[in-house]
Amino acid sequence: MTELLYQVDSYLQEFDAQVAAIDAEHRAVLLDRTAFYPGGGGQPADSGTLTVGTEVYPVARAKKGSQGVWHLLDGERPLPAVDAGVHGKIDWEPRYQLMRTHSALHILCGVVFRDYGAQVTGGDMEPLKGRMDFEFENLSKELVGVIEEAVNREVQASRDVRVRILPREEAFAIPDLIRTKINLLPPDIQEIRTVELVGLDLQADGGTHVANTREVGRIRVVDYKSKGKINKRIYIEME
Repeated sequence: MTELLYQVDSYLQEFDAQVAAIDAEHRAVLLDRTAFYPGGGGQPADSGTLTVGTEVYPVARAKKGSQGVWHLLDGERPLPAVDAGVHGKIDWEPRYQLMRTHSALHILCGVVFRDYGAQVTGGDMEPLKGRMDFEFENLSKELVGVIEEAVNREVQASRDVRVRILPREEAFAIPDLIRTKINLLPPDIQEIRTVELVGLDLQADGGTHVANTREVGRIRVVDYKSKGKINKRIYIEME
């Protein structure tokens, strides 16, 4: 399996690895370790480059498979050989924007649950914008304005963002994680990665985040919609 470097260091932009397998049909290589995020939880996959000797391969995106993380390569040049050494480099600007966006959505989750008891039912993001669905029965322009003020207070509170990887039993004993329905995770998953906005929010999460809420920058709630009787969608953007 691929060692997931991004799980312990979201700020890692470059890394060295070896090719563990190739998929000629899909022009993809599996690495023994990677900092490329393969997508999931609403966060898009990373792009970047892999350098093998003097050859530079553009990585269109990373993708998770049963063996680990595959890197889908653009171009037509011959694929690198198994066991070849590679140097990976992430397209950092969109990755960092996604880190800010993902953390902003966790701020939104934390505020809405703390202040209104509304749980998340879904979400999606792209660089510097995203949306989340909540179990809200009523949502108004005035309430959205109050929520926007509250989330920006949490940005200014400079809360640390703490990442931990816990044994399944320990994670299941944490009430805040149970409310995010980690009990639905398959039984073969024996380690749970958690992301905590200290003092505000704690969730099981596999994505990449900033280290402190102040890095998110100002959050604007740009729209909201009703997606059902008890399902409301909130859209946010950052500068």
